[in-house]
Amino acid sequence: QVQLVESGGGLVQSGGSLRLSCAASGIIFSNDYVGWYRQAPGKQREFVALISSEGSTNYADSVKGRFTISRDDAKNTVYLQMNSLKPEDTAVYCCHVRPLWGQGTQVTVSS
Repeated sequence: QVQLVESGGGLVQSGGSLRLSCAASGIIFSNDYVGWYRQAPGKQREFVALISSEGSTNYADSVKGRFTISRDDAKNTVYLQMNSLKPEDTAVYCCHVRPLWGQGTQVTVSS
């Protein structure tokens, strides 16, 4: 079965950290761009971070300097290290490898 499975979400206090994982099964995405997106309640889904097959990265301005995307192609997994979390980071975080989307993992940051 081809799927993306996110994990690592949870409840954390403002200023805390979480590391999200996106594990792929049924596909090998070593040659693909992989992105993280998030959707907060009542808001549209927004771009968070992107990593190319060569490892170059791109971030939304709102997370630049706080979040780091990385990949381990041997494990077919992409990570999102999130530091200095803020309440406005609260959302469901999903990973995306065209055309697939994961189900998402909930991140809640309390003030």
